[in-house]
Parts: sequence; structure tokens; C-alpha cells
Amino acid sequence: MKLDIQAYIASGVIESYVLGLATEQEVAELEQLRKQYPEINQAMSEFEASLEAQIMANAKLPPAAIKQQLLDRLQDDFNYVPVTATQQQAATSAKVVTLLWNKYAVAAMVILIVASAGLNIYFFNKVEQLQNKYLSLVSEKNSLEAGLNIYKTKALDIYNSMQLMSDPNMQKVSMPGVKGKEDNLATVFWDKQSKEVYLLPNRLPQAPENKQYQLWALVNGKPIDAGLLGADCNGLCKLKTIPDAQAFAITLENKGGSPAPHLDQLYVFGKISG
Repeated sequence: MKLDIQAYIASGVIESYVLGLATEQEVAELEQLRKQYPEINQAMSEFEASLEAQIMANAKLPPAAIKQQLLDRLQDDFNYVPVTATQQQAATSAKVVTLLWNKYAVAAMVILIVASAGLNIYFFNKVEQLQNKYLSLVSEKNSLEAGLNIYKTKALDIYNSMQLMSDPNMQKVSMPGVKGKEDNLATVFWDKQSKEVYLLPNRLPQAPENKQYQLWALVNGKPIDAGLLGADCNGLCKLKTIPDAQAFAITLENKGGSPAPHLDQLYVFGKISG
């Protein structure tokens, strides 16, 4: 199977190798692959360069007091004590070895301190990236859940509406468009027991911002306010309770409704059969 170089580079194995955190298997695999793929060697060089840049950018000089403390400590090593030539030669050799050891030990400690600071910065950046990615996933999850809840609510509304419309106690009153507005259509579902009125705006144009549709019940030729159609009504909407009626109609009124219908704004009309 052909190796996906970019996926391998992005896996973090190179970073673990450079930092000495890779397993023996990962080291052996990487050593073999870097001989075959120049891209892996380039990625290693780039990571080493970026790590070195981070270390140097955050390196700090030690306080001046440390230099004086080191000098004071070393001064004791040069105090004069009369010794024989043999003792002096042996002491000199031992002191040279000690000074060299101290020098390399200090250098090693400085390297460790600087490298530790660089690693801290590297891992801090990694943690910050993971935290940002986690927060992004949480936000996406919340958005998906919110959208799912909206669809659940809509689905439940549709189900309840279908249950109401199929109820045998519901009387369906179809209201086709009047002359000049033949494409309009709305339907009233009137509960013969509870006398509650539900309106389905099948084909009504969207009302202007300052206007609102108003349902009227005609009782012995007199229009009775049966409720206003809200802007959020996209399905079956419950309006007022109407004890008795011979017909229903809808007009377009000013927002908030009107005490009497404006017949020049009549959109649909339907008589109750039976």
C-alpha cells in the first residue's frame, strides 16, 4: 500500500522523534522512511528549525548576580597552599578535570533549561490548538443540536396539525380567493364540539410589514372578529373560539386588526356547508 506522505508527516511522529519521545518501532520506521522520501527529511529539518527558533526567541540571559556567585565559588579553588611539585602537578591535573567537568555540567544545565523552555512553549501551543479545536467542535455540536430541536418542533407541529385536521369532529371550511384574487386559498378547521377555530393559510401572499390578515366569522350576516393571523403562522394556527357561524372570510387590515372588515381588502371567502 502506497504511503500517504502528508498524512504521515501530520501524524506527529516526526515531532516525537526529534524530541526523543518516539517509540522504538516509530524510530525504526522513521529511519527507514526518511531514506526513501525526501519530504520526510525536509519536514524534520523544518521542525528542528522552528523548535530552535522558538528556543532562541524565548531564551533569557541569567541575572548578573549569578556570574558574581560563580566567580566567588571559583576564587576558592585558586587560593595558594604550599605543596610539593608532585602534589602540585596532581592537584593541577585534578583541578583541570574538575573545572572542565564543571564547565560542561553548567553548559549541559543551561542547554536543558533553554530546551525545557522551548518544549514548554511548543507543548503549550499544541494544547492551545487542541483547546481551540475542542471549543470549535463544542460550538458545532451545539449548533447541530439547536437545528435538530427546531426540526423536531416543526415535525411535532406538523404531526399535531395532521391529527387535528383528520379529527372527525373538525368541520373543514374551504375559502377560495374572491374575484381578482382567484389564486388565493385558505382553510378553516372548526371544532364542532369545542368551537375552536384553526386556520391554514394555504395560499395567501405574505402580508406587508404594517399589515396583518384578519379572520371573520359571519353570524346572521354580521362579521365577527375571529382572530389575527400572526407573522409566525406557517402551518395550522389556532385563532379565536366561535360558537356559531354561517361563513368565514379573511381581509388584509392594518397591523393589530380592525373592529370591522374593509371589504375592499377581502381576499378569501367560504360558506359552511350543511
